[in-house]
Amino acid sequence: MSDLLTTTEELRPFTWQDGQLLLLDQTMLPAREEWLAVNDVPGAGDAIRNMRVRGAPATGIAAAYAMALAARNIGPTAMPVFLDELDAQAARVAAARPTAVNLGWAVQRCRDVARMCGTPAQAAARILSLAHAMREDDIDSNRAIGRNGAALMPESGGILTHCNTGALATAGYGTALGVIRAAWESSKQVHVFCTETRPWLQGARLTAWELARLGIPSTLIVDSAAGALMASGRVGAVVTGADRIAANGDTANKIGTYSLAALAAANGIPFYVAAPFSTVDIDVQCGEDIPVEERPGAEVTSLGGHPIAAEGVDVWNPVFDVTPAALITGIITERGVLRAPYEAQLRDLARQPSVTEVA
Repeated sequence: MSDLLTTTEELRPFTWQDGQLLLLDQTMLPAREEWLAVNDVPGAGDAIRNMRVRGAPATGIAAAYAMALAARNIGPTAMPVFLDELDAQAARVAAARPTAVNLGWAVQRCRDVARMCGTPAQAAARILSLAHAMREDDIDSNRAIGRNGAALMPESGGILTHCNTGALATAGYGTALGVIRAAWESSKQVHVFCTETRPWLQGARLTAWELARLGIPSTLIVDSAAGALMASGRVGAVVTGADRIAANGDTANKIGTYSLAALAAANGIPFYVAAPFSTVDIDVQCGEDIPVEERPGAEVTSLGGHPIAAEGVDVWNPVFDVTPAALITGIITERGVLRAPYEAQLRDLARQPSVTEVA
């Protein structure tokens, strides 16, 4: 199904309508704005795995809605049987993409809610309510991240960002791009440099599109131009998102982030990570323990379905890399801005419940 968005409409990558999850298919952007109807766990898993919905916060919330669909589709049965089947469906959802902690976090939250209920119907209703609450909480969190991070951005000049961390990667507003947006909305005269972000080109296809919708001045660069751009003196700050933050502050994000952090350090430029606190995984001590997803080599050897590499060439295609905490100037969350050393602060904040944890 298709439904064109207006340029003035607040961007949302998904919505719940008439008992189904509607996803803005991000593999079609910016050429076409098409909505995909998802009615079951296999459909949700396919959408997450094949990047139709992407970004750590967005995939987490999509996973919660997938659990709501799973609970509804199991139907009336004995509660122990229902919970066993729900757990099986949960494993399928969580396996769609392994690196982003939000996916497993959201699924576990839904499983916990179900175990507080007396009937499958009650569990299905509670899981759907939780998914709605997580969606609204994420938007509120993103706006808080934006407010907390805007003050760290330069009054004018360049900000470099990587991949896509805007409304498309979240329930709305964005994380790292939300920080940039908040700086712009506070009248800072910033200019955004966005990397194309190979091999899926999220920067070229998605971030540039979002910035154009918002009216924020921007320039697209190839990934390998980042060092030269920083050396030119036109970048006052680098801000990226995160898919998982370890207890010590090491951060997994889109491949190429580590390179940007190292280049920023070499050029004396502050490097910030902006992410909701749900991205923090206190159970993972450091970056070495974060599982890094690898995807098919065809994503690198072809572009738009057309071969661009020598036939049969070997490919290494990790989706993420890990930026050591020592290279991160600050971690911007909805609960405040953290500075190194990070571990004690992260563990302290982890003991504080979020809004939806008491829903």
